[in-house]
Amino acid sequence: MDIEVTYLRANVRAGLLAILSAIATIALASPSFAADPKPDAAVKNRNIDARVFLDDKIKADAPLAANCLADGKKWLDKNAADAAASRKQDPQFFKDGGWDFERKYSIRSVVADRYVSILRDDYMDTHGAHPNSDVNTILWDKAENKRISIRPFFTETADNGATMKAMVKAVIASLKIEKKKRDSGETATEDWFKGVEPSLLKIGAVTLAPSTETGKSSGLTFHYPPYAVGPYAEGQYVAFVPWETLKPYLTPEGARIFGGARPKADADEQ
Repeated sequence: MDIEVTYLRANVRAGLLAILSAIATIALASPSFAADPKPDAAVKNRNIDARVFLDDKIKADAPLAANCLADGKKWLDKNAADAAASRKQDPQFFKDGGWDFERKYSIRSVVADRYVSILRDDYMDTHGAHPNSDVNTILWDKAENKRISIRPFFTETADNGATMKAMVKAVIASLKIEKKKRDSGETATEDWFKGVEPSLLKIGAVTLAPSTETGKSSGLTFHYPPYAVGPYAEGQYVAFVPWETLKPYLTPEGARIFGGARPKADADEQ
């Protein structure tokens, strides 16, 4: 009998050790159990908990990282000041805690080993009806170590000019396709698209789309946050304009960097 009890205890102990080992393995492998990444800049006080993250590829480029970090810190300071002012004016809205903000900078594409498209995604919770999000973009010239626009790629980009009108037409056509995919065709109306104007400053946040051809861009992608071209419930939209549509308006540099097709994986992710 003593021998049986000893075996039983040993088996129970072995079983417990196996279970604990399995739990530890899952904890290490699961993102939910992993340590949260450390923000690259943050502000945390009773009014606000705000964080900025740069992806690893951005961090590997010192001038780009410094530019994004400076931009992110300005955003932190502004929102911290706004939160403090809001608490002073309406303290009742802070009874459940302070505001929650997060900004992430991530590289979307690198074209011709020179032009870097960056997505800047924001999350904001100010204790309103629901949290909100925003998206903007940065186009970085590695050769000059500065931000640029898409102007160098087009012969003209005047407001209401031929290039911008062609872009707007293609953007709206793309948005209608995306809305149809989401069964949201009822909001594919002029009222929702009136904010997309033939102007570089009003057409939407733009990036150079990746391509099936190495070192090239397959066209332009325009990124719209909730409310920009549809109700909040529809979320963000991305419109794709293939480079062939814009071919008549390209400069020599534009002709050099555009080519190929949009990878299916990129379209599926949007």
